[in-house]
Amino acid sequence: MGWIALLLLLSAPLLPAQNQTDDASGKKSGVVDKTVDYLTNYLNMAGAQKASAFQPLTQHERTALYFKTMTNPLGFLKAAASAGIDQANDKPEEWEQGASGYGKRFANILGQYSIQRTVTFGISSVTHEDNRYFNSGKHGIWPRTGYALESSVLARHDDGSRNISISQLGGVAAGAFLSRLWQPPSQSSAEDGAISFGLTMASNTAFSVVKEFLPDLGRALAKKRKKPADVQKEVQK
Repeated sequence: MGWIALLLLLSAPLLPAQNQTDDASGKKSGVVDKTVDYLTNYLNMAGAQKASAFQPLTQHERTALYFKTMTNPLGFLKAAASAGIDQANDKPEEWEQGASGYGKRFANILGQYSIQRTVTFGISSVTHEDNRYFNSGKHGIWPRTGYALESSVLARHDDGSRNISISQLGGVAAGAFLSRLWQPPSQSSAEDGAISFGLTMASNTAFSVVKEFLPDLGRALAKKRKKPADVQKEVQK
């Protein structure tokens, strides 16, 4: 949950910045746009597109998204932050403190993430599943929240229908259980793999809700920022 809060803090100044005023520098706008692009890519969002605007991915587009995700700086930032948390909690205890222990924890998290993304990509290429998040376009908190919760385990097919995401479940399971191969004894059991799988799916579910309402946050902050600018223009007149 701490990582969700971090992403919200990151996105707060970024999403509304897509609506730059005319006098904003092109350089600043370019940096912001690129950072927003990193954020939406990391969250696997189809931008702010609604479900009604769905278009199936070509294999070329799917492959490009995969490589973009694997080199996304936010993925490395997340691994670094999570490794720091594990280091502070001395988890797993067999991995010592210091640079060596931190390196092992960082590699462990990055390894799980890479396996998950790669297996998901491979399976989705065969099944033609699209795991990107599309905004529901619904109205009301509960209908939108329900859609978001469903989306955490569903994927779209080329015809737009949504079914259980075999690729996402397979990717999360692969990352959770294959990583047991390099874990120390305290974290190497099948039960530990199952716990890791459950925690990742729970995190994905929470993130789905964040994705549904994140564009609203951006629009609200953009509107709030626009008002002082409008007042200043009136004063200058």
